[in-house]
Amino acid sequence: MHGILYEEASIWQFLFVSCLLGGWAAWMTGRACAQTWRSYALLVLYILGLGLGVRFIHHALFEGTMFSLQYYIVDTVILLVFATLGYKYTRTNQMVKQYHWLYEKASPLSWRAKS
Repeated sequence: MHGILYEEASIWQFLFVSCLLGGWAAWMTGRACAQTWRSYALLVLYILGLGLGVRFIHHALFEGTMFSLQYYIVDTVILLVFATLGYKYTRTNQMVKQYHWLYEKASPLSWRAKS
């Protein structure tokens, strides 16, 4: 996987920066978009910018390449997964809480009409 998904000498650097730091920031971005009733398309635009920030952290801390399309796409896809989870989780809780007479939770990431 080294060289395909991450460029660092150790997978721990990749997991720390892309998954832990970037994932937390992406989750919070998704949460913020859901709380302010913003669209999913706008969330995707925010994550594209966050992907650049994560690439910069790789570059600044671990001497990774700043402008690498391959690694930017990998980082951005990971961030998009975390952001989508945060968005869907928060939106489900919003819908169930604010419209409790209409909806109930179907899972942590979805809701359904009450029967």
